[in-house]
Amino acid sequence: MNVLRWLFDAQIQFGDQILLVREVLGNLFGLASALGGMRRKVWAWPIGIAGNLLLFTVFMGAFFGSPNPINMLGQAGRQIMFITVSVWGWYRWRQSCRAQGTRAEGAAVIPRWASRLERLSIISILILGTIALTPIFRSLGSYEPVWSDAWIFTGSLIATYGMARGWVEFWLIWVAVDIVGVPLLWSAGYYATSLMYVFYGCFTLVGFFVWWSTRNREEKTRVQTQFPDITVDVESSKS
Repeated sequence: MNVLRWLFDAQIQFGDQILLVREVLGNLFGLASALGGMRRKVWAWPIGIAGNLLLFTVFMGAFFGSPNPINMLGQAGRQIMFITVSVWGWYRWRQSCRAQGTRAEGAAVIPRWASRLERLSIISILILGTIALTPIFRSLGSYEPVWSDAWIFTGSLIATYGMARGWVEFWLIWVAVDIVGVPLLWSAGYYATSLMYVFYGCFTLVGFFVWWSTRNREEKTRVQTQFPDITVDVESSKS
């Protein structure tokens, strides 16, 4: 109980601003999860869930008695969404890992490009989801500009789902989320999370190119396996 009390009360002085230890720890867990995701490791999911639980208490500041009494319903709601989708992603990657055995150097999923229909669905859901959620979040008293909160929530849902499916494009969705999230969170006083979003934006670009490279390497291996090189070295055969 004392540990929980410390966790909820601990703060870090940052100039004339206050950072909650929960916010810092939640983002560090998120970073660790992102690193695991880039390496396609199953443990990325439970680590991410732990961070989501911490950040939920941060973004429901008024409810949990935080120094920053701003409720960001989109941010808080997406933590619940993260947990829900992450449980499914965790299960999916575990099943994939069992099915592959030692394939892909122990990685849980093999990256692939989303199909044309899937890409169209990504764009449509991102736009329509933002439009639909904006008035809902506004009526619940979320922080302005509410469309930004709705965009972040919708994009995060799609990106998490895309990670579970192994889409290479899911990294680019995170970039779109981060571009909107940085100014929104900074203006709301969530400085640690805002700065982490800047780092995440750079990190997700790296993750995109890593998965892209992995996808190309896996595709080359698959083609070579299906269509092996049967050419014969004439000089060697003569000898």
